Amino acid sequence: MTKIVIVSILSFFSLEIFGQDLFLKDVSQTQETSKKIVYLFMDNNISKAFDELTPYWPMPQNELESIEEKTIKYLNLINQRFGKSIGTLKVRNETISDIAIRETYIIRYANSAIRLIFTYYKNDNGWIVNAFKWDDSFEDEFN
Repeated sequence: MTKIVIVSILSFFSLEIFGQDLFLKDVSQTQETSKKIVYLFMDNNISKAFDELTPYWPMPQNELESIEEKTIKYLNLINQRFGKSIGTLKVRNETISDIAIRETYIIRYANSAIRLIFTYYKNDNGWIVNAFKWDDSFEDEFN
């Protein structure tokens, strides 16, 4: 099976704040946001997932729209190749003191799985999405 590499497309770090105007208040809100996005991805409701992420993600709107379009395209291919989604699994929760959180999830399909990684950063106003990426490299989680 051909490996679809999307990490470079979806892993963006931005220092400028353009569309981001809300902040998550605490760690429980970051976890709730991640879970919501995972379930939306599992249901192939990518536009709604990006609508949920956008207010907390300091990324220019045109870049977010481009990422969303590419994600929709590739997820449709994944659904064709991997089959129906059959569940989710939280794999890992990592922190750097009280300033950064990385949450890793797996979405299981009939024939394979994809990985979603959320990175949150705490600034003076609260938690923001620092990075979000997804790929089909779930085997990297064996390390």
